[in-house]
Amino acid sequence: MNTVIIVGRVGKDAEIKDYESGRSRTTFSLAVNRWDSKTASEVTDWFNCEVWDITNDLSSSGKKSRARLAYEYIKKGRLVAVDGRIRANSWQDQSGENRLSYIITVSDYRLLGSKKES
Repeated sequence: MNTVIIVGRVGKDAEIKDYESGRSRTTFSLAVNRWDSKTASEVTDWFNCEVWDITNDLSSSGKKSRARLAYEYIKKGRLVAVDGRIRANSWQDQSGENRLSYIITVSDYRLLGSKKES
């Protein structure tokens, strides 16, 4: 089973992309702090998150899609909890270095903290 739950701070305001198919995808990054015993300091792990629409017919019902709501409410600095599945994404950067990042396909998210934070 591939399930992940993380809580972190949003790195920058969420971005949305609308596709010709009618679906939308909202993306944002989460900074998650953890203790590193080797360096005896806190380090930050970054996770890229994506929220997809569940169905294509939400716009005709007058309701906002999951992706659109995430885009409107997930803002830089906000504390967010996400549930989803994680996958690794590897690529080569411009200098030829191999890179690895992790992408979480979000099945559910919760905005944490006070309204003053948003």
